[in-house]
Amino acid sequence: MSAAEEPTTETTDDGRGNHMNTGNTSTEGSCSGQQRVRIFRARRIITLARPGGGPEAGTEAFATLGDRIVAAGGWDELRSRFPDAERTDLGDAVVVPGFNDAHCHPAGLADTRLRVSLTASAMAAAGGSHGLLTDRARATAPGGWVIAEGYDPAADPQGRLTRAALDAVSREHPVIAVHFSCHMAVGNSRALELAGYHDTDADPSGGTLGRDTDGRLDGWMFEGAWFDQWYRPSGVPELLGEFTLDELVPSFAEVCRDFHATGITSWCDALVSPRELKLYQEAAGRGVLTARVGMLVWHRYFEDLARVGLRSGFGDAHLRLVGVKMMIDGALAGGTCLCRLPYPSQTGADNGIQVMTDEEFAATVRAVHSAGSRVAVHANGDLAVGKVLDAIEAARAEYPAYAGTNHRIEHCSLVDDDLVTRIAAAGVTPVPFGAFLHEHGSKLRGYYGDERAASACAHRKFLDAGISVGGSSDHPAGPLPPLLAIRTMVTRTTGDGEVLGPEQRVTAREALEVYTTGSAHATGEAHLKGRLAPGLLADFTVLGDDLLAVAPERIADIPVLSTWVGARRVWQV
Repeated sequence: MSAAEEPTTETTDDGRGNHMNTGNTSTEGSCSGQQRVRIFRARRIITLARPGGGPEAGTEAFATLGDRIVAAGGWDELRSRFPDAERTDLGDAVVVPGFNDAHCHPAGLADTRLRVSLTASAMAAAGGSHGLLTDRARATAPGGWVIAEGYDPAADPQGRLTRAALDAVSREHPVIAVHFSCHMAVGNSRALELAGYHDTDADPSGGTLGRDTDGRLDGWMFEGAWFDQWYRPSGVPELLGEFTLDELVPSFAEVCRDFHATGITSWCDALVSPRELKLYQEAAGRGVLTARVGMLVWHRYFEDLARVGLRSGFGDAHLRLVGVKMMIDGALAGGTCLCRLPYPSQTGADNGIQVMTDEEFAATVRAVHSAGSRVAVHANGDLAVGKVLDAIEAARAEYPAYAGTNHRIEHCSLVDDDLVTRIAAAGVTPVPFGAFLHEHGSKLRGYYGDERAASACAHRKFLDAGISVGGSSDHPAGPLPPLLAIRTMVTRTTGDGEVLGPEQRVTAREALEVYTTGSAHATGEAHLKGRLAPGLLADFTVLGDDLLAVAPERIADIPVLSTWVGARRVWQV
């Protein structure tokens, strides 16, 4: 049975969407143009509908009509209330609200899937990065781009890539390797030429150009030096963009399946340019977009939206503008975030990079806020977080009519008690990494030391202050699976088995709420999703075990059996 097909009789279900007729052949309500109530039941249904985490006794089942939940309660009660409903018994499975990743980059992954992979595992299998890049250059027409993503210099058996190393791959092709954090990249001479960078150039505003011992560009572009090329202004030809929509849409369909396979029903794409917007529109038009998507549009394109009166909330339940993305500093795991205390940055300096000046940043926050839209500001270091709060507090004071807007701080990685108090007072929603400690714990220790690394991703501190928190993978910069993120938040265990900051542990239920109700709040959609309750969207994930009952270390091993968006199955194991 395909994802688009639904049974028309009473059924049982093994949790994977495999239905078996149980005898009731009534087809009332199944005629063309008429919707039919459907009742789902499972061993346990975790609705998150009760504030404060109260027990959900009596919720054996829920009923849907179209893409909404219309009732929840006992199985016999709902069968009596809706006698002609289609019935789906999910058996021994456990149902939770659909996972919602509040900060990730799925549209960009459509490109990533078609480019060279320089992940640690790919380079280990190939003996390094050089052969992978050389093979792609040989298969690429002269002058065509050779682009790799996921590059971790520390994992390259052949050593850190440089301009000279990439010139050895090809001088005929522009070649770029994008760092796994996406906050920096390294290019060969031809790529630097097309980007407009020369040895005698000064560093651009908000960015750094790497140099060798002779002062010559070594190919590395950090923060603004890279982002200003990746996301050029409207009307300026793209630097990259080597694929057509006909190539990208099928790749994006695979991205959707990958996300659904982890139980994700909604996501917020945390950096959308006109190119990504076109992909989303095309994917929706071709029936490929099966998730619910919130979009954070890169601030460079905000004026284009404001000119025609578009602001946060424009769209529908499947594709919606939810805010404007900005950056004030660099990457946590990339070692370029802006901190109050020094550390050995990736750039060779003793701190990270401020991507926008204070004046430019404050003016942009003020413009977005005064237009009634939400800002979503990337800020990792404590100094950067403070600057974001300065700008938001000033904008709220100047334009109190929009003081209720829940602005966001993306990542919000390193904070102290004073910053947390200010975040709570300003009604700001932090969106910290979920599984970053698992994936990058050793990197954080190397850059920031044990004490600061242990304080990163302070879910416990935020929740204790009464702050709503969104769940985030930042995929592909971090691991995608929400269950891995939930386990990491509960155990604070790194990939090498060490515990980092146990005082920031949360309960499994709190972690689940972060990845459901918290993420819905972060996009202004808590009235639509995040709980399994009447009136809300019927988005849910079917699991093979109870994440609130198993041992914490087993949470990430629970299988996702099927994923449902609007009561329609979009993935099954």
